[in-house]
Amino acid sequence: MINTYQTSMAPPPVPPRLSGSHSVLIPAPLPSQGHSKSLVRFIVVVVLLHLFLSIGGFIYLYHNDEMHSFLPRPGNGVEGKVDYRSSEKQETSDKTLARMVVDERSRTPNKKSSLGYLQWDFNHSVLRYIDYYQNNWLTIREPGEYYVYSRVTFSKGDSKLALVSKVNLRKNEKEKEKVVMQAYCNLDSGNGSTLIPRLCTATQGEVIRLEKGNQLGVWVQDLLLVNYEEGATTFGMYKL
Repeated sequence: MINTYQTSMAPPPVPPRLSGSHSVLIPAPLPSQGHSKSLVRFIVVVVLLHLFLSIGGFIYLYHNDEMHSFLPRPGNGVEGKVDYRSSEKQETSDKTLARMVVDERSRTPNKKSSLGYLQWDFNHSVLRYIDYYQNNWLTIREPGEYYVYSRVTFSKGDSKLALVSKVNLRKNEKEKEKVVMQAYCNLDSGNGSTLIPRLCTATQGEVIRLEKGNQLGVWVQDLLLVNYEEGATTFGMYKL
């Protein structure tokens, strides 16, 4: 049987065949040229700012360290000037003390009598926060407990009196002194060989409560009998 039916309409289109999955690419918009330049400028500014801050910090630390090196250390200033006036040889510690070296001029007293106080060589002695008065007395600047000691060596004896050394204390230069320590030693001048030096040492030490302005000195009955060799006769104290 022959189909004689005819129509004037076109046949529907044939759908395309899919051979595989195809991704659809959507192009991203390109950044503008002005935006890129702004970002580069911002990064450059941040880097330069960091560099300047680093250089400035280094310069500040360097000058600060230099300034500290020129600042006076504790213990200098007014206190240091007073200590230098008291003695040329100073201690590096902050401990209050005195270590005295006897002056040979003590063996030639100005008075007719040889009785008197030992004189001290302040150019070779050590003073720290302690003053002196007329080369014979040490003046207390800070009140407190002090260990006071003295050592007097005699090279000659006395036929009538025992050899004695006394540490005297007075409240100030106007007050009368009193004995706070005394020591004796015996040197028999009648026996022994003249080729061998005869010596004896009177040593003493004690803790004494001292007030500001108090003065201490070492008294002997005869300055001509004292041995003035280095280290033989000394006097000192330190605050506890």
